[in-house]
Amino acid sequence: MKLIQLQNKIATNLESALIQVNSWKEEGDQIVFTNGCFDLLHRGHIRYLIEAKEQGNRLVVGLNSDASVKRLKGKERPVKDERNRLECLAALQMTDLVLVFEDDTPLNLIETLTPNVLVKGGDWAIDQIVGSAHVIEQGGKVKSLSYIDGESSTNLINKINDNG
Repeated sequence: MKLIQLQNKIATNLESALIQVNSWKEEGDQIVFTNGCFDLLHRGHIRYLIEAKEQGNRLVVGLNSDASVKRLKGKERPVKDERNRLECLAALQMTDLVLVFEDDTPLNLIETLTPNVLVKGGDWAIDQIVGSAHVIEQGGKVKSLSYIDGESSTNLINKINDNG
């Protein structure tokens, strides 16, 4: 991958993401959307993102901003800043577009982009997935994917702190 390819996978705002997603839809691509903090990338994330990509042609990832992660996970989080997390996700082969959102939930992104498939990890029930009602209402699918028990950024942080 060249640096320009990585940069092209990062949407600088919702409007540019919408233009790209609409272009893919016009080409007949099935858009898959997921979101998360992705603070310390681990095998659970990788397997989850691979499975997410398998649900369609294009994988769009909404990334919680630093402020959003702090509100959701506590003052010690995130460990890695949003630029670091954004570039790590963009560098992955399975991701097609990554963008940061400031809200606590990705509802605005989901309602704006209207993906064909909305996915979250297996620790989420479909009726609890933010944006599920909108996606279903628009004729899309919502799926709860595999989850590797014990694989989490929080567990990694706790292990590091216990050994430190």
